[in-house]
Amino acid sequence: MKIKAFNIVIALVSSIAFAQVGIGTLNPQVELHISGNKSTIRIESLNSENNPIINDGSKIIPLSVDGKGNVCFDKGFGASEKEPLNFLIDVPNFIADDPYELGFGSGVVVNNNNSGETTAEGEIARIEIHVPHSATVEVKYGITLLIAGANIASGTLVYAAYNQTVSIQTYFCVDIDGNGLDVAEKARRHGYKGLSYETNYGGSIGYPYMNSQGYLSLPAGTHQLYFYGVVNDAANKHTSVGFGGDKDFLKIRVYN
Repeated sequence: MKIKAFNIVIALVSSIAFAQVGIGTLNPQVELHISGNKSTIRIESLNSENNPIINDGSKIIPLSVDGKGNVCFDKGFGASEKEPLNFLIDVPNFIADDPYELGFGSGVVVNNNNSGETTAEGEIARIEIHVPHSATVEVKYGITLLIAGANIASGTLVYAAYNQTVSIQTYFCVDIDGNGLDVAEKARRHGYKGLSYETNYGGSIGYPYMNSQGYLSLPAGTHQLYFYGVVNDAANKHTSVGFGGDKDFLKIRVYN
């Protein structure tokens, strides 16, 4: 009787011990817990040696999960076939806060001067992305704005001129072939967003915030996203806008 009781205890302990497995941790919180800020997973059946046709060892390969939960190479068509794994590129604060080394968050400045122009435009950021296969790409971004009445890049922060309406736009274009943004690519504007701003007495200079998103189809390859800022005001007013002086975000999702 004592031997039987001892065997039962061992069986119960073994069952509990193997309920959760930890790699890099002695305290797993789920069935499989991989700890460490540089941890990753290797599946050798998916490497270039075992799958040389699909995985040539030089580019990122999209993975899918089939209806049984198996990770494999394929494209997604639903729960009973293959569901796609899409990945998210997250670039926090993707515009330099103080590119002119002024000691405050100026962002990248676009100036609309008071010498007769009503619209000024400038490139404010450029991001490179790699798309592993032809895909629909979703781009979401949020940009902070610093609005003033003189050239912010010179270190001057004064109120924008009273009693005028200022409009500000942002958008992005894509250099698909890697040879710079040509006329046709520049004409295709994605994620176009506008914001109106009216000056008034008694305010303060701070950071309004605007966000947008765009969807587009891209071929496989490395592409450049060009982000632009546009400032519109009265012909005899000077309006300077710093794009990205505070916390911004950029999130890019690639779909199979």
